[in-house]
Amino acid sequence: MEMVPSEGNQFVSKEIQNAAEEPRVLCIIQDTTCAKRVNERLTLNLPASTTLSTLYKDVAQKAGYVSGTLALVWGNTSDMEPLDHNSEMPLSDSGFEPDGKRNFLQLTDKDGEQPQIASDESGTADSSGLDDSSQERFIGPLPRDATAGCSGDYSSPSYSYSSILSKSETGYVGLVNQAMTCYLNSLLQTLFMTPEFRNALYNWEFEELEEDPVTSIPFQLQRLFVLLQTSKKRAIETTDVTRSFGWDSSEAWQQHDIQELCRVMFDALEQKWKQTEQADLINQLYQGKLKDYVRCLECGYESVRIDTYLDIPLVIRPFGVSQAYGSVEEALQAFVQPETLDGANQYFCERCKKKCDARKGLRFLHFPYLLTLQLKRFDFDYTTMHRIKLNDRMTFPEELDMSPFIDMEDEKSPQTESCTDSGAENEGSCHSDQMSNDFSTDDCVDEGICLDSTGSTERVLKPKSMLNFELFSVMVHSGSAAGGHYYACIKSFSDGQWYSYNDQHVSKITQDDIRKTHGGSSGNRGYYSSAFASSTNAYMLIYRLKDPSRNAKYLTVEDFPEHIKSLVQKEKESEEQEKRQREIERNTCKIKLFCMHPVKLMMESKLEVHKDKTLREATEMAYKMMELDGVAALDCCRLVKYDEFHEYLERSYEGEEDTLMGLLLGGVKSSYMFDLLLETRRPEQVFQPYKPGEVMVKVHVVDLKSETIASPISVRAYLNQTITEFKQLIAQAAGLSAEAMRVVLERCYNDLRLLYVPNKTLKAEGFFRSNKVFVESSESTDHQVAFTDSVLWKLLDRHGNTIRLVVLLPEQSPGTLANRTLCQKVGDDAEVPLDGSNGNRKSVEAILEESTEKLKSLSLQRQQQQQQGSSNSDSQKSSDTSDFEHIESPTQEADSNSSLCIAADNRELENRTRATAGSSGGASSDPCEERSDSEVNNDRSTSSVDSDILSSSHSSDTLCNADSGPLQLANGLDSHSITSSRRSKAHEGKKETWDTAEEDSGTDSEYDDNGKSKAGSRYLYFRVEPCSQDDPALDAQKCLVVHVDKRITLAAFKQNLEPYVGVTTTQFKVFRVYANNQEFESVRLNETLSSFSDDNKITIRLGRALKKGEYRVKVYQLLVNEAEPCKFLVDTVFAKGMTVRQSKEELLPQLKEHCKLDLSIDSVRLRKKTWKNPGTVFLDYHVYEEDISISSNWEVFMEVLNEPEKMKSMSQLAVLTRRWSPATMKLGPFQEVILESSSVEELKEKLSEMSAIPLENLDFAKGRGTFPCDISVLEIHQDLDWNPKVSTLNVWPLYICDDGAVVFYRDSTEEPMELSEDERNELMKKESSRLLKTGHRVSYSPRKEKALKIYLDGGPAKDPGQD
Repeated sequence: MEMVPSEGNQFVSKEIQNAAEEPRVLCIIQDTTCAKRVNERLTLNLPASTTLSTLYKDVAQKAGYVSGTLALVWGNTSDMEPLDHNSEMPLSDSGFEPDGKRNFLQLTDKDGEQPQIASDESGTADSSGLDDSSQERFIGPLPRDATAGCSGDYSSPSYSYSSILSKSETGYVGLVNQAMTCYLNSLLQTLFMTPEFRNALYNWEFEELEEDPVTSIPFQLQRLFVLLQTSKKRAIETTDVTRSFGWDSSEAWQQHDIQELCRVMFDALEQKWKQTEQADLINQLYQGKLKDYVRCLECGYESVRIDTYLDIPLVIRPFGVSQAYGSVEEALQAFVQPETLDGANQYFCERCKKKCDARKGLRFLHFPYLLTLQLKRFDFDYTTMHRIKLNDRMTFPEELDMSPFIDMEDEKSPQTESCTDSGAENEGSCHSDQMSNDFSTDDCVDEGICLDSTGSTERVLKPKSMLNFELFSVMVHSGSAAGGHYYACIKSFSDGQWYSYNDQHVSKITQDDIRKTHGGSSGNRGYYSSAFASSTNAYMLIYRLKDPSRNAKYLTVEDFPEHIKSLVQKEKESEEQEKRQREIERNTCKIKLFCMHPVKLMMESKLEVHKDKTLREATEMAYKMMELDGVAALDCCRLVKYDEFHEYLERSYEGEEDTLMGLLLGGVKSSYMFDLLLETRRPEQVFQPYKPGEVMVKVHVVDLKSETIASPISVRAYLNQTITEFKQLIAQAAGLSAEAMRVVLERCYNDLRLLYVPNKTLKAEGFFRSNKVFVESSESTDHQVAFTDSVLWKLLDRHGNTIRLVVLLPEQSPGTLANRTLCQKVGDDAEVPLDGSNGNRKSVEAILEESTEKLKSLSLQRQQQQQQGSSNSDSQKSSDTSDFEHIESPTQEADSNSSLCIAADNRELENRTRATAGSSGGASSDPCEERSDSEVNNDRSTSSVDSDILSSSHSSDTLCNADSGPLQLANGLDSHSITSSRRSKAHEGKKETWDTAEEDSGTDSEYDDNGKSKAGSRYLYFRVEPCSQDDPALDAQKCLVVHVDKRITLAAFKQNLEPYVGVTTTQFKVFRVYANNQEFESVRLNETLSSFSDDNKITIRLGRALKKGEYRVKVYQLLVNEAEPCKFLVDTVFAKGMTVRQSKEELLPQLKEHCKLDLSIDSVRLRKKTWKNPGTVFLDYHVYEEDISISSNWEVFMEVLNEPEKMKSMSQLAVLTRRWSPATMKLGPFQEVILESSSVEELKEKLSEMSAIPLENLDFAKGRGTFPCDISVLEIHQDLDWNPKVSTLNVWPLYICDDGAVVFYRDSTEEPMELSEDERNELMKKESSRLLKTGHRVSYSPRKEKALKIYLDGGPAKDPGQD
């Protein structure tokens, strides 16, 4: 057969190549079994007729594995069933998508075993595959998508769970990173690979009767080591170990230092091993001794203190030096290098009885069996005030000879070079801050290399060969001082091979990889130097003494103690059980299940069913899960395919009761694109079949007479049905007439479309899976008008825009109803209770009941007038017969006699005439004699009918319509709704001086600032209900449920709330309550409620609300010479048109009342505040919004003056000055200088006059940055630009154009103080601390670190009172 090449370098027969109709399948395979190749992708482009068995062979060949030893699963999941490797089913029938669509697969292990790598001799390995050595080699932090890190720089691993089920090809087991536990994993692997520690831990036997195994640290470590040695998994969890530490899950997200963990864990083990054979294990293996001495150079007297250590901290770069030590040997030499104490640092000799020159240093007495060296790569930079990491190169040998570091002292040649480690300067301790473990210095059996057994000057040196140590563990840190990642390079003592233990990945490495951890950075010791160097370098080194008599080998499984063998068997059984459970999980379908329960309504759960279970068995499981026993019979339930998002029943499964769920659901998947619904029926009902391709339609029946919209009924239709056929379907389901039926489709939120083309299909009209329609089938003439002008459209429009709000009323209004004026109809006998003894308002039920009675009579009058056909006559254009009169706030402020006001009717006449004939007419009647602030600012007027109704019912339930045709009023018996129209023209009243302020900017609204419709063509709906008595969280007497059109403005919303609050709109504030119970005031009166949604809460609080043009202002006191120069005082209100002096007059009484500041108006000034920086001084005659820009939540400084205000003109300049005294290295207090011009000469003259410095000796410089321009006293003398060569202040480099600039000045003849190096260092620390506290010079704020603790009692003690 002739073969030709095709895509993907696959060879196929020429017949197949020539078949144009043959589709191809693109397969992209990720190998999750090998850490080295986890980020690589194999690509195969195969004919769709290729079988699954052939696919397996092709993948095995391309990946370099033996065929039959691997498994393929669908990509990006971990719990799916592998594809059948023996199936002859073509790819096109196995779920693969052809025609260029990508099919993602994962190559994983088969039955928990690693795929076998094909040998090169067999010729099965792909040429692009990796050889054994390259596959095994792995070092350093993994790529970003496969690294479990300890900080934000490293993300969690994206490996398949199946990839950790089989052991690495190295034979070693990794540890899973919980989140940021790489430091723990590295230390645990090091201890595990230490034969002496591992064997000692195995020899310890746990007594279960004496301690809980969960909290026993040695037992959990023992169990972990057993799993590391015997488990078949690639990686195991460390959660049991951390739980024994007393840690919770939050500790996994804490980053800690590996050396700190080592010390704390050793302390915990010592505590746990008391009274056991292992009680002194840590000291025997890791503890050494050194001498901290001071020797007098005159008499030879030596003061000595013996200290113990578990590790030796080696300085990378000495303080104040730019050159780092190049090797561990050099750092060790510096560690024992003595320093000479002379001059001011002389030592008081007890023998000489005077201060003498002396030599101070450290001397090693003996080394531990396991020598731990900590390379101190983390430091603090006092220049930048940052923590830094030193990435300098420091080499370390594989074999370390410690004999040169025993007796470095030369009696005749005192050393004068200072010790490089600051810790050596501490008297009486040897690096006590770095060596926190203090052990008893009593003589005891020491297995270390003893160099001073008697404590005297006689030293018995061991042979030099006994001081050779071999390196076996390098703990590496990759990252910065802010965070990073740890991993360990460890040499196995069994074969001498080096391995990289990087969390769950274990791989072979070479000596070259070890050398890469030496680091490699040079240059300045700045904070950012790490950014240009390799951040991966060694942090801790562990050496073992080369002593054949002591060097142990790892215990084999055969040599385990009996209690360990028992533990191995127990863990093996647990692992087998886990494997069986995992196999079940891989064959279990997990899908979301819903049920419309007859009693509990919609319920939700998760159905977990084995793929080999039938639909009938799955239905029984769902029946029990949803607790339908006794509610519905099993044969009255069925499972159907369901789309929760669209609430769409996709299909039913008639006749498939015995079909396996795996086939029915399309296989085992981690997630499904659909759900299941357990549907129920009554015994007399029959299930309706749901066929694929049908669409679900929720039909809402609209009743125009009652203005109600019924609950939906569901019908199923086909997309190719016509509108006529669809109407007949609805008529049959809803019992309506199809001939007069109007169908409105809501395609998206509030997008209403009338379906009027009979032969148009549902698909053409935009129907989808789930749809919502409104139908109306009445004999009214409403269908004759344009749809957007019809009552149906207005009702649906109201329905779509109405939201439900919960309004919490204040505890008590500031006054009773007697204190309010009610604009009532003259002669009306309806009475409003004016006695405040019964509360400040009537109950909602009483208000609604009275409102209903008024509505009945009003509705009856209107119906009679409509029947007489005289609705257009002038006599009936009065507000008494207006169909859509706007109901304004019923409350009007009154004088002491509670006078009644008669409101004008003619604006309603004007609205009616404009709406019907396009003309206006009617004369305005006399307005109320007195108008409240609310009337002035909100332009309210009320018709006589409105006043009549409101005076008796206080109903604020409003439905506004400007349509010309009268609508029949709703009966109102249930909803208590009132129909009225918005006036299109606002009453123009006299306003106060600052009421002409610019309106608050906010969302663009189609209503004016009083909530009145600008277009006059929308409904505005407002209906009030009392809160449910069933909600214990709400007080029904102080809570309202308001149904309101969300297009209403805040101003109109407040007006409608007036009768329930009991005060005018200017006397209460509206606060929006968010989910966390935080409240924020809503102040934009012209903004709509469109940002609110159903069941949002609103709190009403009594107090003066902002008028138009008013702004809330926060006032802060400026204290230029205080540590905190910005102190909050009060909240107040400023308004447009108000002068600065007027605002001070209003502010001073508040300061006296709230802040106990009794100030005169001429002793305070206001000035601009930008963050904490003082700016322009506001003069008394300045006017807000004209001379001073003002906005909502504005902030301003108030400054108390020590003398009368000197700032009188805008041409003046207020400058803050500060004297610098070089001789004392101190800065004087701030002093203000008022300049009449921008002349530099004037500034210098003022400074000379104030300070008595001769003009020719005066230097000045502008401060850097913003107030208070803090700068270190060590930098101010040289770093500032003193005496710039300019004649005016408003040019470069000064640019002093506004008040509040800071200027430093000095006497040029004053010499700076001479500082010693110690004084300079001390001053540098103080200045750094001061600048850090003030927030200057420091822009980096690391997260607060949590101390590392291991709790021996199972966890930290909880404070009962603590949250």
